[in-house]
Amino acid sequence: MSGALLLQQVVNGLTLGAVYTLIALSFSLVMGILGILNLAIAELFMIGGYVGFTLIMAGAPLPVAIIGGMVVAAAVSVVIEKIGYEPLRDAPAITPMLSTLGFSIILQNIATNLWGSDPLQLPDDRLGSRIALGEVSIGTMQLLVIGASIFLVAALAFIIQRTTLGRALRAVAENRDVARLLGVRANHILLIAFILSGVMAGAAGVLISLHYAAITPYIGVETGLKAIAVMVVGGVTRTWGALLAGPLIGLAEVATISYGGSQIRDFVVYGLMILILLVRPQGLLGGARSDHGPRV
Repeated sequence: MSGALLLQQVVNGLTLGAVYTLIALSFSLVMGILGILNLAIAELFMIGGYVGFTLIMAGAPLPVAIIGGMVVAAAVSVVIEKIGYEPLRDAPAITPMLSTLGFSIILQNIATNLWGSDPLQLPDDRLGSRIALGEVSIGTMQLLVIGASIFLVAALAFIIQRTTLGRALRAVAENRDVARLLGVRANHILLIAFILSGVMAGAAGVLISLHYAAITPYIGVETGLKAIAVMVVGGVTRTWGALLAGPLIGLAEVATISYGGSQIRDFVVYGLMILILLVRPQGLLGGARSDHGPRV
């Protein structure tokens, strides 16, 4: 593989990895604080993508499309928390997880009825252009995806590490009952965790759908499963593990397509996840197996 082609594939892998990182952070945020796997996040990604796509088709500016997808995904997250999690918070963990699975199916059916099952597409020249750097051609949407992902991850890091809200999120993740005794409104914090996860997933949906200039109601299924693999590789409850695992999975997938063909890319991605589970179940950035420290 020539140097130019290698650089091209690295850019493609980082673009894909950036999206995986955002969705994996959505999963990890809820998993780390609530201890459940919110399976509806994959469809929040899809819904956010459709909203952004629809706004672009209606002539809205790109920032409006991205914000629109984030807002709608966050609003749907509130509904999921109020109906699918809050009444079941004292039930076994499998119960609210199955509830989010039900919401996932409902959201997919809503999207199919609203937008149809056929892919929506934009003209190739509708969004941005390509920048030629020697033999390497980089799309402006690729740069936007990577740049916006970095900004959103940095914003989330600032919220969690530097704000009162972040301290409350970490306290609830550590011990919900003790956090309540210290005056933290735990129920309010749990809702905010859902909202933040929806914002991240919605933004990822808008970015990747506009990057590919196409979207279907089933885009969340495959991408969501890859994001779960990213979460496992990085460390299930270690939110920042996704920062390493997302680009790693994205680069592995693109390299597999280049060298071995698209038919084996899933084998490599999920094979990597299984390998990590076998040799380091806590993930790349997880602590020792007996470590039960802060998860956010």
